[in-house]
Formats: sequence, structure tokens, C-alpha cells
Amino acid sequence: MPSLRDIRRRIRSIRNTAKITKAMELVAASRLRRAQSRVTAARPYADAIRALVAELGAAAPSSGGALHPLLVQREVHNVGVLLVTPDRGLAGGLNTNIMRRGTELILQQERIDGRSVQVVTVGRKGQDFLARRGRDLLGTFTGIIDRVTYNDVIPIARVIMDSYGSGAIDQAMLVYPRFVSTMTQRPEVVQLLPIVPPEQTEQQQARRLDYIFEPDPQSILEQLLPRYVEVLVYQAILETAASFFSAQMVAMRAATDNANDLVSSLTLTYNKIRQATITNQVTEIASAAEAMAASSRR
Repeated sequence: MPSLRDIRRRIRSIRNTAKITKAMELVAASRLRRAQSRVTAARPYADAIRALVAELGAAAPSSGGALHPLLVQREVHNVGVLLVTPDRGLAGGLNTNIMRRGTELILQQERIDGRSVQVVTVGRKGQDFLARRGRDLLGTFTGIIDRVTYNDVIPIARVIMDSYGSGAIDQAMLVYPRFVSTMTQRPEVVQLLPIVPPEQTEQQQARRLDYIFEPDPQSILEQLLPRYVEVLVYQAILETAASFFSAQMVAMRAATDNANDLVSSLTLTYNKIRQATITNQVTEIASAAEAMAASSRR
């Protein structure tokens, strides 16, 4: 049976841990509000550029091959995977789920005969995970998840687009966690390159307007498609930041609750042991007093 001193020491240690997890929960909650507002504000722009690419793809003439190098489709021999993960842990199963989905995609591509996979990581967790497994990385970017700006995304997208343009990769896939709600973050896989214009629904086709393009759809595509890739990467990093802070907030809240429950259980055990100790001491004193009284009567 543990001593009272050991139990007191353990209770003090767990209470200190609970203070830390509570502080981390509050910090994650405050950062989540900002990250969530950024995701919510950026989604309409991402949806708008997808719709514009679809309109341009439908308006541009289809004769004469691809209108832009990022639209060129060729036989796939080399696949590039852009894996977006947080820089830190203590976020429940978020990192594990992203890495599992990314690993499944990599192994799935490598099982196809004649295909090789090159990986670019954004976030320290993905970089460390793949480096421990001896995989060479085409590029790695860390320290930008929490406060990413659009300028931070341009070098990342440039690595992917340059590799595709030079023929080093024939297809590029993006893996990231999509922020659905505070309790739900879903790993998703999106094809970055070659760019496939989103399909329009019947309702969108019915509402389609007769745009006048200046100078022409092909020239606009040349300027728009690199921005399209950059926006997809930027949106993925914003989704990752919101997913990380929400997952960390929930994980730290659960850790704080578990610590408080453990303190309550240990406090109850401490009181029981203390009460038993006092009872034994009182019994010993009473027995000694009774023995002394009996001996004096003799």
C-alpha cells in the first residue's frame, strides 16, 4: 500500500499537470477562433476560383491540345505527394490519421508497376515521420502552419509546379486534414496536377452567363492556373491550422478532465488510508490506556 507522502506527491504532480493542460486548452481555443475565421473567410475565394477555372475551361477552345503546361495530361510514372501536417503534437489522433492517409496513398501509388513517389512535406510532424522511415523528401517546409500568409505558400506551390513542368513528376496529389467542425477533422486527398477543371452541375450550367473575356480565355488561364494551385495549397494549410487547434483543444480538455478525475480518486484513497491510520492509532492508544488501567488495579 502506498504511503500518505507518496499519494500527496502524486496528487500535487497531477494537479500541476492539470494546470498545464488547462492552459494549453485555453491557448488552443483562442487560436482556434482566429484559425476558424480565416478558413471561413478563405473558402468563398477558393470556391470562386474553382468556378472561374471551370468557366474558362468550358469557354476555351479544345482544339490544338492543352492550353497550359499545368493542364497537360501524360502517362503517370512519377507521382508527387504534398503532405500537410501540423508542426506539433498533443492533438489527439489528428497527426496519426493524416500520416496514415498519406502513407496509404504513397503505398497505393508505389504498388502500381513502374511508379515512384516523391514527397514534399509541410509541417514538422510529416517531415519527421517520413525521415524516420528513410524516405528522401523532394522538399520540406516547417514553421508556417500557425501564421501562414499567402507569400509563404508561393515557394511550396512553385516546387510542385516546377517539378511537374520539368517532367520530374507526372501527377501531384495533396493530402491534408479538412476542418469540418470542432470535433471532426477529415483527412482528404486532392489532385493538384494536372489541373482538372471542376465539373459543373446542371444548375450551374443552366445559370451560366455569356462572359466576355479580355484578352482571351487562354491568356487568362496562363495567369490564373498557377494562382489556382497556390490557392489550393493555401486553403489546405489554413484547414490544417484550424484542425490542429480544434483537435488540441479537445485533447487538452479531455486530459484536464482525466487529471481532475484521477485527483479525486487519489484524494479518496488518501482519505481512506489516513482514516485507517488514525483509527489504528486511536485503537492502540485505547488498548494501551486500558492495559495501564488494568495493571494499576492489580
